[in-house]
Amino acid sequence: MGSGAGLRSRLRPAVIASALVFALAGLMFTAAASASKGTDLRAERVTELRDLVRQEANRVARLEESVAEQQQVVDDLTEGRIGDPAAVEVRQQIDQLRTDAGLTEVSGRGLRVTLDDAPLRESDDPLWQTLTPNDVIVHQADLEAVINALWGGGAEAIAVMGQRLVSSSSVQCVGNTLLLNGRVYSPPYVVEAVGPVQQMRSSLRQDPAVADYRAWADAVGLGYTVVRVPDLVIPAYEGPLGLETATVPPGSATTLG
Repeated sequence: MGSGAGLRSRLRPAVIASALVFALAGLMFTAAASASKGTDLRAERVTELRDLVRQEANRVARLEESVAEQQQVVDDLTEGRIGDPAAVEVRQQIDQLRTDAGLTEVSGRGLRVTLDDAPLRESDDPLWQTLTPNDVIVHQADLEAVINALWGGGAEAIAVMGQRLVSSSSVQCVGNTLLLNGRVYSPPYVVEAVGPVQQMRSSLRQDPAVADYRAWADAVGLGYTVVRVPDLVIPAYEGPLGLETATVPPGSATTLG
């Protein structure tokens, strides 16, 4: 009898603790059920996250569209497509001046003219014995004759050795080398021109100076070829634009001889 009462006294705290745990769990389940109202809370959180991602994606898309529209406005203003009419006209005039000055690339049908020194001959060649080195090289006058004939034939743009010619360009030959815009080139010399092909060909054929060069080229073996190029690109001029002239410092004495 005594041992049974002691056992019941030892079990009573455990029973009470268990009852409290079950009661607390029941309250938690009841609260969760009340909050979810019969729905799956995890599924609801996933749905809310998806909606948030979708909303942010839509917002980013709207911002990107707005940026694109603003960039288009900037491009239109830069290119002179919109804006103050007077400013647009001035910008168009500037663009035309850049084109006329050779500061923009030009492409189209054209001609490629190549001039070259005569090849070396045997020392006992009778013709070679009557010539000097100066007779078998391309001279500055020869290049200038070809360039002027191309301009005369309506060339829109001309390049020599890949360099655009502008009003301030100077073609100079020293011996059998070419000086152009501070660079040195060796033959063969290539002159390229974009423009009316037939007119430029005709101008080359009819130019007296070019005709003299062709005749001499046939006699001594100088190189001269004219090739039609269907898609020729003349690069923009990249050299200095300003003209520099020498001046006498104030107060300096000058003498002219």
